[in-house]
Amino acid sequence: MSFSLATWNINSVRLREPLVLKLLAEHGPDVLCLQECKSPVDKIPVEAFQAAGYTHMVARGQKGYNGVAILSKLPLLDAGDQDFAMLGHARHVAAKLENGTTIHNFYVPAGGDKPDREINEKFGQKLDYLSEMRDWFHSDKPEKSILVGDLNIAPREDDVWDHKKLLKIVSHTPVEVEALGAVQDAGNWVDITRQDVPTGNLYSWWSYRAADWDAADKGRRLDHIWATADIAQAGHSSHIVRDARGWEKPSDHAPVFASFDL
Repeated sequence: MSFSLATWNINSVRLREPLVLKLLAEHGPDVLCLQECKSPVDKIPVEAFQAAGYTHMVARGQKGYNGVAILSKLPLLDAGDQDFAMLGHARHVAAKLENGTTIHNFYVPAGGDKPDREINEKFGQKLDYLSEMRDWFHSDKPEKSILVGDLNIAPREDDVWDHKKLLKIVSHTPVEVEALGAVQDAGNWVDITRQDVPTGNLYSWWSYRAADWDAADKGRRLDHIWATADIAQAGHSSHIVRDARGWEKPSDHAPVFASFDL
């Protein structure tokens, strides 16, 4: 079974429904994982997605914030969710394909502006969330699984536009990078994007604050596709649809793609 998969922080699925439909029409992933849907599940525009061929959905939502959804051409079974750090946020949902592959869709907390949990509660919540992800994967080792989403951390030096300038900026601080590495190690996860594109600057997010995001190119790779080691070699064809960041009324994230032969 071969299928393509994409992950995209859409920053409001209702506001950007036309962009989701554009991506589905032009790039046609078999499975699309969305984060920051900012919608209760019953308000997600499923009819339009079904009309585009995405007749299956597993989602968790809440009004105005967070929210994760998995849209699929392929049949899916709801595989549950986790509320790490007991935030009460819709930040994780899992689904299982008919071939037994489990897909985890995550939206890790951004962490606020100051990388110090003593003065910034949101940063502490982010670290706690990552710690509980780590502990969960230690206690319940994933197999035949794919983890995707906006993990809100750019771990490598070439995942940011300037490593030294961003060392004290939330999303690239050493403590966050270490915490994400611990999550990855706990589940024996392989970074599929960097397996396919091992060197060179690679970004999936550009700030709205940039007057010309494309020319400035001050990006970060915050969005990820991982797979457990038992299926990592089945992953291929990774790429980022950078052009989507320039579509009308865009998300500040671009979709990340990979394909799997399982």
